[in-house]
Order: sequence, then structure tokens, then C-alpha cells
Amino acid sequence: MGFKIYTKTGDKGMTGLFGGKRVSKDHVRIDAYGTVDELNSFTGLLRDHLEQSELREQLKKIQNKLFDLGSYLASPDEKKGTEGVDQAHVEWLEKCIDKMEEDLEPLKNFILPGGHPNVSRAHICRTVCRRAERRVVSLAHQDETDDLNVQYLNRLSDYFFTLARFLTHHYEVPEVKWEKGSQ
Repeated sequence: MGFKIYTKTGDKGMTGLFGGKRVSKDHVRIDAYGTVDELNSFTGLLRDHLEQSELREQLKKIQNKLFDLGSYLASPDEKKGTEGVDQAHVEWLEKCIDKMEEDLEPLKNFILPGGHPNVSRAHICRTVCRRAERRVVSLAHQDETDDLNVQYLNRLSDYFFTLARFLTHHYEVPEVKWEKGSQ
């Protein structure tokens, strides 16, 4: 028999980190890895709606890395033994971005999210990724956190932006250009 999903240990607004330390559920560390978890969920939603197997595999790899990153962030002990991200993960994202950009026209305008549901989903992933990045930066101000975590999330938001543009091209829908001061 497995374990029960409810433990009642968080009923008073506290939760446990890896290693057993208890902190408030609004602690910056909880906010950081919780936002990474939220990004992982939105990434899964996007993956579930895509038909391209190569993109689905990329997103699955990203989801696994986000889970690694969340586990890393969930522990205040740098000797925790959980793998976060390394430079190879950042470089892999850059290669994915470069490959998608081969088929895209240079960006000449600011664009708005939209045009196709999957384009919008990619933009949601981008914006949640930016929030996760901000939360990890906040954590870094209070705690020693590997700079590669921030770099990975920064590059990942670039990946999601490029993916949104790539999907716009794939679905043959126009990019929605921002019209300054439009009514």
C-alpha cells in the first residue's frame, strides 16, 4: 500500500523542505519552486496539444529538467545531492532556439500573444517562466543559489517565445503585431 496524499502537516500554513526543515508556505523558496512546478504544468498542457513529435520530445525533456530544478530549489542544503541544471542544458536550449529560428523571418515588431491556441499556450509558458525566473532571483538574494538556475530559466523563456513564433509559422497564421496606442 502507498502513502496517503494528505498528511495534515500543512494545515497551519507550514510545509517541509527536503531535509525536514519547516518553513511558511509563502517562503521565497516555496514560491520559487512552486512557480517552477506551475511552469512544468503549463508546459505539459502545451505538450499535450502539439502534434509534432520533435517538439513534444523537447518539451518532455524540459519538463524533466524543470522537475530536477524544482527538487534542487526545494532543498536549502547545497550538498543536497539533487541535480539542478548545468551549462549543457542552457546550450541545448540555445541549439533548439537556433534551429527553430532557421525557418522564421527576423522579428521586426513587438508581437502580442495569440493567433492560435498553441501559440497562446507557448506565450503562457513564457510568461510563467519569466515569473519563475524572478522568484529564483529573489531566492538568490537570500540564499546561495547557482546562477545557472537563473540563466536556464532566462534561456527557457527565450525558447518559449521562439516556439510561439515557430508555431505561428507552422500553423500559417499571422503574428499579431502590437499597435501602439490603438483603440
